Parts: sequence; structure tokens; C-alpha cells
Amino acid sequence: MEQKNGSSFTGFILLGFSDRPQLELVLFVVLLIFYVFTLLGNTTIIALSYLDPRLHTPMYFFLSNLSFLDMCYTTSIVPQFLFNLSGEDKSISFGGCVVQMYISLALGCTECILLGVMAFDRYAAVCRPLHYTVIMHPRLCALMASASWVTGFAISLLQTVLIFLLPLCGRNKLAHFFCEIPPFLKLACVDTTMNVYATFFASIIILLTPVSLIMFSYGRIVRAVLRIKSTTGRRKAFGTCGSHFTVVSLFFGTAIYVYFQPSSSDNQDQEKFMSLFYTVIIPMTNPLIYTLRNRDVKGAMKKVLWKDPDSR
Repeated sequence: MEQKNGSSFTGFILLGFSDRPQLELVLFVVLLIFYVFTLLGNTTIIALSYLDPRLHTPMYFFLSNLSFLDMCYTTSIVPQFLFNLSGEDKSISFGGCVVQMYISLALGCTECILLGVMAFDRYAAVCRPLHYTVIMHPRLCALMASASWVTGFAISLLQTVLIFLLPLCGRNKLAHFFCEIPPFLKLACVDTTMNVYATFFASIIILLTPVSLIMFSYGRIVRAVLRIKSTTGRRKAFGTCGSHFTVVSLFFGTAIYVYFQPSSSDNQDQEKFMSLFYTVIIPMTNPLIYTLRNRDVKGAMKKVLWKDPDSR
């Protein structure tokens, strides 16, 4: 390991964008702004879902979970990245790297499963409207949300343990801005073929399984909507699902690109920018997508922000 301040340093160096020092100040300012908006936007969604009785539905219960998850996900990565961008110190402790990988991976896995659960909720709402309240019982909603969190953290625990069992032989420079599996595998001084296969298999389960469920759900939704004769009814049905489908497309599109693309030194910068997209930009845009495309959320916001004190 490299020496740091005259003593043995057993952590890692996050190289990030250190090869482009002129970009670091710009990234710092932009990321700080994005991070603040992410916290404000997702906190607003959670608060509105709690304060407005009209939003006490399964859809907004899952949306609140997604907003809380996005805040935690971004917080597990961005503050450390901002610290590294603000000066010459690009280090992260060994324990900090373990925690960051475990938490960020767990939250990423949980989001994949949660988006699949939300697709099932939209399927029940559009295709089984008369039985919706029976199917999406509050107890079942709580069970599905809990299962998403537990499964995500369990998968992450297994993956993180397998990764940190790899011998590094003193290598500690990660060609990334946070502790993520693909760049970490490149540090190992042994054959990582089995780890690559394990990561690929886990990615198939955690990414493609929810995607398959989502595609099935939306296939049934489209068929059901096309049977609706009323143009207004069609527009309302598509509007109900449009926000979720937009979020799903953005998140899974970038995640599948990063985890299923063959890694090489030529596309390292591209991988970093794609990782920035799904770790920073998507969590910030999710509240905007759900707010701008959703009348219920906009109505709840107006009700809470411009409520007449005399009407209480």
C-alpha cells in the first residue's frame, strides 16, 4: 500500500476524474447542486405522501419508499465524492470502502426489485381496477416493500464479502469515483473469472428478472388500455403509468449498460459518466418526473403549500 502522512495507508485511492483537474471544480459545483435538489425533491415526495390523505394509496406508499431509497443511495456516494473533488486527498479508508460498496449495492439492488413491484401495482390498478383494493392490501404492500429491502441487502452482503475476500497484493488505486464491483475486480492479483461470472449471474437475476416482470406488466397494461374506447380513459390510464415507465427506462437502461458491457481501459471514462447518471442524475430527476406528470402530486403540493389558514 502507498504511504500516507508517513504511516502505512491501508485504504484506497479513488482516482475518479483526477486525470482531468479542470473538470473537478465544475463537477463539484454541479454535483453539490444536484445533491441538494435530490434531497429536497425526494423529501417533498415523502412529506406530501404522508400529509395528503388522497395520496395514502399503494402507489404513493411505494413511491415514498423509492424516494427514501434514492436519498440514501445518493448519500452513500456523493458526499465522499464531493470531499475527494474538493482537494488533493482522493483516499477512502478500507472500512469506508466496504461500507460504501455494501450500502450502494444494496440500495441499487433494492431499487431494481422495488421498481418491479411498482410495475405490478400499476398492472393491478389498470387491469384489475375492481379488485385493486383487495389485491393491493396494505399488509401485502408492506410485505412486498420489506421483501425488496431485505432481498437487496442480502444479495449485496454476499457480493461484498466475495469481493473483499480477493487478494489485492498491495494494489489500492480504484479507477472510479466510488467503490463499485467492476473497477474493484481489476485490482485483484488473482484470476477473477469466477467472481466475474458470479457478478454477471447476480446482475442477470437482479436486473433482468425485474425487467421481465415490468415488460410483462406493461404488455398487459397496453392491451387493457387499447380496449378502452374513451380517449380520456386511455389518456388517464397511460398517464398513471407514464411516470413509472420513464423512471424504469432511465434506471435499468444505464444499469444494464454499465454491468453488461465488457470492461476495457478504453471506455473507463464512459463508464464513470454513466455511473454518474444513475447514481446522481436519476435520483434527482425521479421527483421531477413524478411531479410534472402527476396531477395528484401537483394538487397535493398546492394544497399543502397554499393552504388557507382560516380553513383549518
